[in-house]
Amino acid sequence: MANVPTPHIGAKPCEIAKTVIMPGDPLRAKFIAENFLKDAICFNTVRNMYGYTGTYNGKRVSVMGSGMGMPSMGIYSYELFNFYDVDNIIRIGTAGGLSDDLNLMDIVIGMGVCTDSSYANQYDLPGQYAPIPSYELLSAAVSKAKDMNLNVKVGNILSSDVFYVNKEKKLKPWADVGVLAVEMESVALYLNAAMAKKNALCILTISDKVFKTEFLTSKERQEGVMDMAKLALCVAESLEK
Repeated sequence: MANVPTPHIGAKPCEIAKTVIMPGDPLRAKFIAENFLKDAICFNTVRNMYGYTGTYNGKRVSVMGSGMGMPSMGIYSYELFNFYDVDNIIRIGTAGGLSDDLNLMDIVIGMGVCTDSSYANQYDLPGQYAPIPSYELLSAAVSKAKDMNLNVKVGNILSSDVFYVNKEKKLKPWADVGVLAVEMESVALYLNAAMAKKNALCILTISDKVFKTEFLTSKERQEGVMDMAKLALCVAESLEK
């Protein structure tokens, strides 16, 4: 732990749990800590990227924002895995639905991630890498979602470097090969987990339909976050023996 605090996380050694739930929005992390965790203590305010550690049903768990995009997720997840000895990171966030089979408020679990990013180029791999989550986390999330009667789809998602794009040109081809939804962080998380030999999972709530004028209201978005947070916390709880 000689490398902590890091330039981006002000926590001391052992202030962060083995499992971290990461919404993109730091205020969402604050909301989860205040509404779901018991005895939550703030371990990070650097750059207002709030992080908290508390307990959920008696099990120690942390929650921290990741920021938007792969560079931000890449920094925070790397430091958590490599400097704070975190074993599991569960990303929760919103996504645009690409599949016609998805409805608003559906939950998508990323069984694999496609990308238009060059994030993996840093590893100089002699080909293309297929980023996937930890099966332990994936299977636990699917099981817990069934117990909670949540409408969940499991499949391929897209991590994109850009938010505003020509949808027909840049996103329709991904939909045509069965990619379910688009977001902006998961490939960096999955790759960092693979390189650190740690565990990662992405759980998403569909907040809009990419090819239709359908989107959640702010109230509905908050309710979707609640379901995702509960699911991720139940997975985190199951990991702590």
